[in-house]
Amino acid sequence: MPHVLVAGKLHPSGIRMLQEAPDITLDLVEEVSESSYAPLIDRADALILRTQPMTEETVARADRLRLVSRHGVGYDAVDMAALNRRGIPLCIVGDVNTVSVAEHTMMMMLAAIKRMLRADTAVRDPSRWGWRNRLEAGEVAGKTLLLLGYGRIGRRVAMLAQAFDMTVIAHDPWLEQTGWPEGSVRPVADLAAALAMADVISVHMPPSDRPLLGRAELAQVKPGAVLVNTARGGIVSETALVEALKDGRIAAAGMDVFLNEPPEDGHPLLAFDQVLLSPHIAGLTAEGAARLATHSVQNVLDFFAGTLDPSLIVNANFLKDGTP
Repeated sequence: MPHVLVAGKLHPSGIRMLQEAPDITLDLVEEVSESSYAPLIDRADALILRTQPMTEETVARADRLRLVSRHGVGYDAVDMAALNRRGIPLCIVGDVNTVSVAEHTMMMMLAAIKRMLRADTAVRDPSRWGWRNRLEAGEVAGKTLLLLGYGRIGRRVAMLAQAFDMTVIAHDPWLEQTGWPEGSVRPVADLAAALAMADVISVHMPPSDRPLLGRAELAQVKPGAVLVNTARGGIVSETALVEALKDGRIAAAGMDVFLNEPPEDGHPLLAFDQVLLSPHIAGLTAEGAARLATHSVQNVLDFFAGTLDPSLIVNANFLKDGTP
């Protein structure tokens, strides 16, 4: 009888699936920390993991563990080398948050261009009602949107943006090598040229060892552009962004992700009323939470049934041939 450890609060729909599954027993730990679930790991055949770390020490204690199912798609906090040495697969969910992130991106884009924070303040503070006559609010129709990354989320944003009559271009070196998707969104291989063309820039790439948009890159942006990042903190240099906001090269921004989360008190971005901020919630909706829960649970049930989709196992190649 497989025993499943759920580490972190799971949407009730996922818990219900586990409770209704035959021959499954459960441990439920709602606190999101490694120390909260580690004492129970030795009795788990499968682990459903939220955002907590999973270190080599915890993997070493997991004598019975046969699967780790991530409640999401990222696994930076998991010691993959330790799992590989033990031959334990780690799986992720499929496409569960594309709609949520794309909608949040469009919301930030529209709010930034329309200067909604300043508009809201102008109503709450009657002395600032006259702000409306400065005509700072813009329109998205006719603007050029640059998508940095043209995967599932980028393509969904493109569809939404085109419905607002925007021209959409994209920069994605990986797709340019492997094959560009069909459609009207054209690739721009040269990042500097793409940045110079864009009225709005939206980030949908994974992080790397350095910011994709640093001081040099933001200096190439068309003056008055709007920047939105709903991908990962660190892809946009926050220091360079603050400088670009101060000199007006970036007129407004929407930031859902930060290098350090939450950002520290007094972070310079907090001072700008043309910058919309949200606490890394682009993919966190009620509907999205239900999908994350049910998909991560379904991966566990499929694994024990021998029907888990191999494409969802991130270390499948290593487990197959013993090499990364």
